[in-house]
Amino acid sequence: MNPPISPSDAGAGLTHFDARGEAHMVDVSSKDETHRIALAQGFIEMEPATLRLIETGSAKKGDVLGIARIAAIQGAKRTADLVPLCHPLPLTRVAVEFRIDAAKSRVECRVQAETLGRTGVEMEALTAVQVGLLTIYDMCKAVDRGMTMGGIRLLEKHGGKSGSYLAPPA
Repeated sequence: MNPPISPSDAGAGLTHFDARGEAHMVDVSSKDETHRIALAQGFIEMEPATLRLIETGSAKKGDVLGIARIAAIQGAKRTADLVPLCHPLPLTRVAVEFRIDAAKSRVECRVQAETLGRTGVEMEALTAVQVGLLTIYDMCKAVDRGMTMGGIRLLEKHGGKSGSYLAPPA
């Protein structure tokens, strides 16, 4: 069993904890507004027959990738409602791209989110990827309940005091 975390250690290096170790929403009022961009990705693997349904547009529920694109955008817009300590952000752009990888029998999703603000849009990009992939699952689960999602990660972010981040190659 791990020893209890003292209040002074609880927030060490984590901005969502105060000096007593209690969760709080970070005060960003003193930060400058800058153009902030985040790019995230992930994938959903499936049976080849399921992928063909998506590719040909013959899935019973309709245009899987079209609906998933709208869902991803909606997910980015609703991130602050889903992740308790996220700030609601005025998004200026959300771009969703799907790529079919037949060799790996999967759909890859990339989302770029942007804002002019005091805090980053990494959570919005990551949430959008997750919601887009979950929508693909929902629309295809009647024919393939064994689909798996993975590789969800931040690829890059730009803007703000901490500058840019580029993920190492996977």
